[in-house]
Amino acid sequence: MPPAAAEGGGEWTTWLVLGGRGAGKTRTGAEWVRGTALGLPPHADRPVGRIALVGETAADVRDVMIEGVSGLLAVHPRWERPQWQPSRRRLEWRNGAVAQAFSAEDPEALRGPQFGAAWADELCKWRLARETWDMLQFGLRFGMRPRQVVTTTPRPIPLLRALMADPRTAVTRAATRANALNLAPSFLDAVVGRYAGTRLGRQELDGEIVEERADALWTRAALEAARVAQAPPLARLVVAVDPPASSGRRADACGLVVAGIDRERVVYVLEDATLERARPAEWAAKAAALFHRHAADALVVEVNQGGEMATAVLRETDPAVPVTTVRATRGKFLRAEPVAALYEQGRVRHVGAFPALEDEMADFGPGGLSSGRSPDRLDALVWAVTALALQSAAEPRVRGL
Repeated sequence: MPPAAAEGGGEWTTWLVLGGRGAGKTRTGAEWVRGTALGLPPHADRPVGRIALVGETAADVRDVMIEGVSGLLAVHPRWERPQWQPSRRRLEWRNGAVAQAFSAEDPEALRGPQFGAAWADELCKWRLARETWDMLQFGLRFGMRPRQVVTTTPRPIPLLRALMADPRTAVTRAATRANALNLAPSFLDAVVGRYAGTRLGRQELDGEIVEERADALWTRAALEAARVAQAPPLARLVVAVDPPASSGRRADACGLVVAGIDRERVVYVLEDATLERARPAEWAAKAAALFHRHAADALVVEVNQGGEMATAVLRETDPAVPVTTVRATRGKFLRAEPVAALYEQGRVRHVGAFPALEDEMADFGPGGLSSGRSPDRLDALVWAVTALALQSAAEPRVRGL
């Protein structure tokens, strides 16, 4: 179903459908073109006579957008199906509407024709994305209100960012799991189960734009290389807590990360259980529960802000849990650098995927996070790894309570 309005509440000229593999993007684009060509509400209130179909290559337009199992020929009932003329690269409906096929490899082919609507498929894969898009915009000048639909698995390319920032763009997101009834169970088990939460899975299955900073301490590639399915027997295990300085709606999150180290001195991150806007009693109870569930050796708690409160609430929650306090004397970036170096040396592994934590890691540079928020998950990670693998070199020295 097409959106009623763009992001700013006005009428949209571009409908951006961001989705994972098998989420139904092609079917969405094909149904919209069908409704537009035939003048079927809510797609259009009157037939649009000239439509552009633009794909990554000519073969993609033919095999996916037109002849594919979810393509234009498939979504029409037999009695209203348009005639496909491969030699002329065009579809013709009985009412006179025409859709022309174009390849993003040849932007100049879009110079001259004019259209009242367009469907652009897999925009983020176009080799000449900006050139092809610009030529399409010049041709989208037919009728009272030209519109276009873009169906794509997102990637962080400049053109996609520009479209998303345009107030005339309406954005719809669809994950692969949303179309589970139309997908093979084996695909969901093998592919979705394997890649869920990873960078590739978030992009190709969830339809997310996975960003990365050029000056970040961690790269997405390095985080993917650090991923393992399970941890070996661990010699020591800690739960690291980065408590918020306050509580309430505007409070920072309470960073909670569980990690252990094996006899080869390799650290394994087991869980990111960070809580958003939790009260002291809530995060203390969660920290104690993590300690018992993982049979940890200690809670490592940062006490720079509200240190007495943090230790007191933990004692009150569970007096039997051993607490180790740490106090920062250096900035967050300086504390994180030696931890990042351990990742580069292959001495830290992630058991599974931790999307929110890894987002902070790939966005953490010399000035902190690009959003300006506190990197609470990352802080807890740094304290955990430091306590396990860098304790002798850590500043300040870790001490027991």
